[in-house]
Amino acid sequence: MPPSRSSMLNPRRTPPPPVPVDLGRVMRTGTLVWAVALVVTAVLAAMGSIAWDAVWVCAVGIALGLLGVRWARRHPLDQDGATNAVPPAGTE
Repeated sequence: MPPSRSSMLNPRRTPPPPVPVDLGRVMRTGTLVWAVALVVTAVLAAMGSIAWDAVWVCAVGIALGLLGVRWARRHPLDQDGATNAVPPAGTE
């Protein structure tokens, strides 16, 4: 029996397995980037080239990054690379 037209237009593929990522490392790198941006924007704001609002944006980025680092430490990856998070609906 040939495949139906609707199955040919919308094929169902199995998603690839998730890639294990060290979220702590990602968060630390992002926080470091925000810290560099904070220094640059602080210098530019002190010279009067930009508004001080940009410095506050960088400071908030650092604060959120530190919260992300803390979260990543509390939620480490399992042995198989999966987090302890609840899987998306329909994948069970």
